[in-house]
Amino acid sequence: MPLPESFAERLRLPVIGAPLFLISSPELVIAQCRAGIAGTFPALNARPAEALGRWLERIETALDAEAAPYGVNLIVHRSNPRLEQDLATVVAHRVPFVVTSVGAPDAVVERVHAYGGLVFHDVVNLRHARRAIKSGVDGLILVASGAGGHAGTLSPFALLPEVRAEFDGTLVLAGAIGSGQAVRAARVLGADLAYMGTRFIASREAEVSEDYKRMIVDSTAADIVYTPAFTGVHGNYLRPSIERCGLDPDNLPPLDQVAVADHEKRPKRWKDIWGAGQGVGTVADVPGVAELVARLAREYLAAGAATAADPFDRRLRAAAGAPKTPTAAL
Repeated sequence: MPLPESFAERLRLPVIGAPLFLISSPELVIAQCRAGIAGTFPALNARPAEALGRWLERIETALDAEAAPYGVNLIVHRSNPRLEQDLATVVAHRVPFVVTSVGAPDAVVERVHAYGGLVFHDVVNLRHARRAIKSGVDGLILVASGAGGHAGTLSPFALLPEVRAEFDGTLVLAGAIGSGQAVRAARVLGADLAYMGTRFIASREAEVSEDYKRMIVDSTAADIVYTPAFTGVHGNYLRPSIERCGLDPDNLPPLDQVAVADHEKRPKRWKDIWGAGQGVGTVADVPGVAELVARLAREYLAAGAATAADPFDRRLRAAAGAPKTPTAAL
């Protein structure tokens, strides 16, 4: 499936920097778009709501026509009191694409399509995908097992083929993607774009504490805890951040007990309990975004060359009587 024109012509790599709650800022988005990948941020990061327009103006002023497109994440669940106001601001600024999460995106699709924008919706299973497809979304973000924050439980090898069989739009794959090799693997599996979040927490432009970045660097997949204890929805969190709050990651109390225990000392969701995906084990440093994207590009190209030189590929070609010269990489 060809990518939307706005992506195909302006992306250096087939990557979207995922919207990181309380982390993604205009500076991070601008750096990502200038480096050649799509940058996004949650509308709820701009506080108060009136700040959203100023954030969008800052991004628009900083990016030229050669930069990659940027997007805004909207929580479309009825529990979000800012949805209507944030959507109106997004429409007024004609944001190139919108990422919708947690709910039905119908109203957003209609209004964003009216000015020519695109809508990609987060899903964790085929049932959610089918509902979003009926809404007319342009793309689906498949949040597979291992993704940071609120993640699903399905392997990408199961989820992506099932959804692709029913949807010919853009598919974006999320879940432990932290290297150029992983981006290449997502493409080989059939994704159009890769969704990368955790890797950018450990970047110089990310507006989080140095402790958070260092914890990302020092952690491995075994340090990720999948639990609904903090928000009521299963998500992936860094074990050391849970332990620092005086909680046992292996014996977490129910959500209501975490919430009521000692109001002054209780951990603040997302502020003290830090989200991350299982790809933390591939993060070894804290570079700037431009340096990181350049590295991802080198890894992506190297992975393609390695695939073309695969001995099984040569053997299969020989057995089929095909030329030994490998086809061009993706």
